[in-house]
Amino acid sequence: MADNQQGDEVKAGTWRTACRVGELADGEGKTVTLSGKLIAVFHTRGQYQAIDDTCPHMGASLSGGYVEEGIVTCPWHAWRFRLCDGLWADNPRIKIGSYPVRVEGDVVQVFIEEPTAKTT
Repeated sequence: MADNQQGDEVKAGTWRTACRVGELADGEGKTVTLSGKLIAVFHTRGQYQAIDDTCPHMGASLSGGYVEEGIVTCPWHAWRFRLCDGLWADNPRIKIGSYPVRVEGDVVQVFIEEPTAKTT
């Protein structure tokens, strides 16, 4: 384990299975619940990406939004979020959660951080 200075935060988490490779068509999203969070997993141009599923404007599910050029458009009021980092594409003051994704064999996994703990 790496040495931490007093007060540094230690981030821990778990890779959780979201879906199987091939389950999502290109440009399609899916809502999954991982560690009690609603996560939208997208398949675009051969890559998988994951962001929070709930639009902060009015609570719509982003997984049902239109995906184009790495951006998902909320199906209710057209708020647009970048899939790579969760930033609101039209005003970067707003950001939703984004999550690392990996493919292990035929399984798509999302890394979910556990609550952080302070070291002493």
